[in-house]
Amino acid sequence: MQALSHLLDAAGADRYRLAVADGAQRVARRITAAGRPFTGISPARLADDIDAIDLDHPLGDTTAALDELDRVYLRDAVYFHHPRYLAHLNCPVVVPALLGETVLSAVNSSLDTWDQSAGGTLIERRLIDWTAARIGLGPLADGVFTSGGTQSNVHALMLARDEALDRFACAADQLRVFASEYAHFSVTKAAKLLGLAEDAVISVPGTADRRMSPEALQRSLDACRQAGLVPMAVVATAGTTDFGSIDPLPRVADLCRRTGVWMHVDAAYGCGLLVSRRRRLLDGIERADSVTVDYHKSFFQPVSSSAVLVRDRAVLRHATYHADYLNPKRAAEEQIPNQVDKSPQTTRRFDALKLWLTLRIMGPDAVGALFDAVVDLADAGWRILEADPRFEVLVRPQLSTLVFRFVTAESRADAANLYARRAIAESGEAMVASTVVDGRHYLKLTLLNPRTTVDDISAVLDLLAQHAETYLGSSLVAA
Repeated sequence: MQALSHLLDAAGADRYRLAVADGAQRVARRITAAGRPFTGISPARLADDIDAIDLDHPLGDTTAALDELDRVYLRDAVYFHHPRYLAHLNCPVVVPALLGETVLSAVNSSLDTWDQSAGGTLIERRLIDWTAARIGLGPLADGVFTSGGTQSNVHALMLARDEALDRFACAADQLRVFASEYAHFSVTKAAKLLGLAEDAVISVPGTADRRMSPEALQRSLDACRQAGLVPMAVVATAGTTDFGSIDPLPRVADLCRRTGVWMHVDAAYGCGLLVSRRRRLLDGIERADSVTVDYHKSFFQPVSSSAVLVRDRAVLRHATYHADYLNPKRAAEEQIPNQVDKSPQTTRRFDALKLWLTLRIMGPDAVGALFDAVVDLADAGWRILEADPRFEVLVRPQLSTLVFRFVTAESRADAANLYARRAIAESGEAMVASTVVDGRHYLKLTLLNPRTTVDDISAVLDLLAQHAETYLGSSLVAA
């Protein structure tokens, strides 16, 4: 049967090797040749090409399929490795991690049970222990890899919910979660998924530097109790998406300890500080009950690579369900290490291998040096913006994000900034992000590429200013 020839087994090993080599060569050529991060292609135009492909009639040839893939994907992909990709929290990836991706995809281990993963289970556990030690969570810490920060946050808040329900014997609709007004939207999403009340997430006002206000948190906790409600968790953010700001972790920890509230730290962005010379910025994280880390942001890993960690491994029991066909109770009694006992997921990729090979080949100090480079770059970018009368920059960054806007006396300032962002993306010369702060539209540079330079930032700012000025000029003519 011809279909058998496509299986990766002893007979198909050479076919696998050649196909992967061909694909890797094409990607390498595209990355080498990419003169800009994006072609600027429109969704409608690319959709026409993809919709025209008949999936019921295969090409029957690897080379032909890769030629087609080059046309419908590689040609127009957004390349995060390019130094002028400055939009979202997407990082260029290190080669050791890509080696891990190749190996884990081919072997295809599933990290739910020992009898599907063996050494993979132990490697993941070792990396969890290593990360917990870097955080300082203590000897009872544990955790598990996840698909990303959203899943990690949902998982952590599920544990916090069940601990609160056990402790206070209250109804789920009485529980409240406290997070900064700048926290990630996954906190609100988690509350909905966990069946909490629609108003369960209390937005805590921030300070001028876009960090959670401890005084406002104290008032919110007091008001919650006075209303007969139950504080379930406080979510402190170590690296907000918009500003890269880090909430005052020691003071938040003091409040949580004093009031007996679960403290979760969302360090999806800021986890790179664990291997950085700026580790002190995370002081207080060691007092958390749970922590989210995204290695696929500031550890330069391919998506997906994330984890949730807890101070006390006993709380992971809230994610434990036993099935006779998979992880019977007797397996736990026999101390067989089944990771599914800790995770809401069943089938789960061996994403830990990517980080393992990164640490074994590069080492943590090299990863930290890459992250420090982009944080240094962001500070240099802030100084450029501060000195440039064309722009207003909001906050001096703690990490690697800059939020700013083109300044004009025109009432069309918001529209000019939005136009500049769209125009630069359509040109493909650079990619920047946007956000809304205090009701006004701002532009955002998220710097995660150590090869980006100050000259790149200056060039992108010039392009943005030119596009904004073009919009304002054309608007005046039209008026």
